[in-house]
Amino acid sequence: MTGNALCRIDDLSVHYRPGQAPALLNVSLTIRQGQRLAIIGESGSGKSTLGNAVAGLLPGNARVTGDISWSRDSGLFQGRPKPGRDIGTIFQDTGATLNPVLTIAEQVAEGAVRHLGLSWRQGRDLARDLLERVRLPHPSHLLKAYPHQLSGGQRQRVAIAAAIAASPSILIADEATSALDTVSQAAIATLLDDLVRRENKTLVFITHDIGLASSLADEIAVLHSGRLVEHGPTRRVLSAPSRDYTRALLADYLDLSTPPLISEAAS
Repeated sequence: MTGNALCRIDDLSVHYRPGQAPALLNVSLTIRQGQRLAIIGESGSGKSTLGNAVAGLLPGNARVTGDISWSRDSGLFQGRPKPGRDIGTIFQDTGATLNPVLTIAEQVAEGAVRHLGLSWRQGRDLARDLLERVRLPHPSHLLKAYPHQLSGGQRQRVAIAAAIAASPSILIADEATSALDTVSQAAIATLLDDLVRRENKTLVFITHDIGLASSLADEIAVLHSGRLVEHGPTRRVLSAPSRDYTRALLADYLDLSTPPLISEAAS
């Protein structure tokens, strides 16, 4: 069940270079505690910029106006949440996020050692538990492995384990399944769904895949050219979209002449 407002985004705009169109323009959105929010749109619509803004990971050249405020009543953190500690981010390209010269144990344990004050021995024990938790076989053996020795699906599970190592309250998955085959995509989506449900975490799922969004999210936000053009409950957005742009996105995935297949979880 979703709870009170956790994060309020008010009139947020992000520019990267003078004279270029903004990556985000006047976006206002509320994220609630325990919510599963999907942010959808075509490439270049501003999805990743919005996710990075929430995560506190915008690059130094980003010029930001508007505001992102966090509720002090949640009891989840004090002040603004810290990236890596309070907000865990899972990216699309594990080749860029996993260090090729560090073992899986070192990479998964790093967040807990840095943010929770664990020793590296304690971190290694936690890493083994986390690999088991994300359903990787033979976790003790994998601790000694390097990223290149794992499949794409296995590396994405390692990235999820690293993202949750410090027990963050919010998970932001930025196209975390798009580089995987269909079977692996479904498995990772199921894993994310299980993790956030079991621990009542807040999930922001950034994707161009409306099918996955419909199975994971209770609300959908649609971005187009940096603007928020539609936002509402998943069933309403997919069954009765109010904007032509949303209908055009759905036309690529759904037969609009029949009711879309939406999982019970997303209703």
